[in-house]
Amino acid sequence: MTHALFTKHEDTLKHALAAIESRGYWSPFAEMPSPKVYGESANADGEAAFNAHLGNTFALDQPASGGTVGAEQSPYGIALGVRYPKSTPDELIAAAAAAQRAWREAGPSAWIGVSLEILARLNRASFEIAYSVMHTTGQAFMMAFQAGGPHAQDRALEAVAYAWAELRRVPADAHWEKPQGKNPPLAMHKRYTIVPRGTGLVLGCCTFPTWNGYPGLFADLATGNTVIVKPHPGAILPLAITVRIARDVLREAGFDPNVVTLLATEPNDGALVQDLALRPEIKLIDFTGSTQNGTWLERNAHQAQVYTEKAGVNQIVIDSADDLKAAAKNIAFSLALYSGQMCTAPQNIYVPRDGIRTADGHASFDEVAQAIAASVQKLTGDPARSVELIGAIQNDGVAARIDDARKLGRVLADSQTLQHPTFADARVRTPLVLQLDVADRAKFTQEWFGPISFVIATDSTAQSLDLAGEIAAEHGALTLSVYSTDDKVLDAAHDAAVRGGVALSINLTGGVFVNQSAAFSDFHGTGANPAANAALADPAFVASRFRVVQSRVHVAPKAVPVEAGQTA
Repeated sequence: MTHALFTKHEDTLKHALAAIESRGYWSPFAEMPSPKVYGESANADGEAAFNAHLGNTFALDQPASGGTVGAEQSPYGIALGVRYPKSTPDELIAAAAAAQRAWREAGPSAWIGVSLEILARLNRASFEIAYSVMHTTGQAFMMAFQAGGPHAQDRALEAVAYAWAELRRVPADAHWEKPQGKNPPLAMHKRYTIVPRGTGLVLGCCTFPTWNGYPGLFADLATGNTVIVKPHPGAILPLAITVRIARDVLREAGFDPNVVTLLATEPNDGALVQDLALRPEIKLIDFTGSTQNGTWLERNAHQAQVYTEKAGVNQIVIDSADDLKAAAKNIAFSLALYSGQMCTAPQNIYVPRDGIRTADGHASFDEVAQAIAASVQKLTGDPARSVELIGAIQNDGVAARIDDARKLGRVLADSQTLQHPTFADARVRTPLVLQLDVADRAKFTQEWFGPISFVIATDSTAQSLDLAGEIAAEHGALTLSVYSTDDKVLDAAHDAAVRGGVALSINLTGGVFVNQSAAFSDFHGTGANPAANAALADPAFVASRFRVVQSRVHVAPKAVPVEAGQTA
């Protein structure tokens, strides 16, 4: 029987299914924090809900051994002081196992319906989540609202839609009948049961805890698995709110809320995470973070299906441009957005040392490099305005990396410390843009996470494209961008992207930026290079999260045997 929550949200699901087929724009969640959509008091209520968490213990009625954990620090310098119930892996694994049977037996329409109801509730909590994302990641408020709220919810819904698309391929039962000539047909009734893999582990990151965490969480839930959510110690609150809401929905729907639990930890929790990831009860792992940790999971957690998004070297190839100023402005925005702390942010910008063609004539390498640097400086020159774009630096490690990188090459645009107009102790730095040569390969073939980029002189566009494809294939990349007025160059760029297994953007000069990835249309990651072994989202992201167990029994045939000399 179809679950009531499935029926309630079936129209949304149908639209999501249509969207992943058409790949056009669609979203049920308004991305602008408008009072007309969310309510006149939604912003104030959300901020008040966030403030109520500060200095208090987060209420979560799940198994806990006693005591609390938590040491989040706001990149904006305000004291958070949120503590979370201290649960052990043993407690949460046991709780998940106890919740598993009833959840599994509820079946696909319940899994999908509950997932969709959780998303509807999360959308209503978008402001509370936005402030929690802002003050744990350093994102400016608008990005925290959009990426942490509606856009993350879009990615979750996308995963749910793909899950349903795969689940509904399997019929509940079937009548099988094989003709035997003049003898009675062989006839069987076959029953097919979707069997979830078990307990999933979602390992969050400190920069996009919801946007990167929701796809795995909802792919697990929508395929009937229980989930332990383990946030990064630096960004627990957004996922704690998410878990609280999920547990409320589960409880109201008649399920054990321990289908979803939160494992909050203190910093430096690597040993605990590794031990948990190797537990035989953990059958699914979704990870976003460093190459070192992601590769360790891939190589060691053999009992689990592991999905990883790791580091990469994102690149831009400049061959020619109709409007160099517009191209430089678009690139500068991509470099500055959230201080380059996005997994899609560009790092390496390749320009032929002999310069490029533009609509205004030839532009030298230095002119191209200076156009980019000047655009960055103009974009970040007014602290009051620029902080709404660049946000704050998530942690001291990123700030130290900026200082370490400064000595790598000639400085085109230096990183400046800005005073935030609202938060006096905010950790704010403008982008650092350096000049390198293609001979400096050892410097630019690793990820320099943060607002750090290189304008690199190459011998030719052909060399730039070869480098881009090679580095993506060897070191990983999530984005590649090209600027050219030559169709042959664009074809070569497409070939380089295919070789490197990386998404390609062409001649971006308007309101679309290479950092951005739209749910239902853009595949985030490909699984075809070392930056990620999966895409958000596609059928492969969900199909291995469940198995099919069948039973069969003889039944009376429906067909009449064919007599000799007769035709059927």
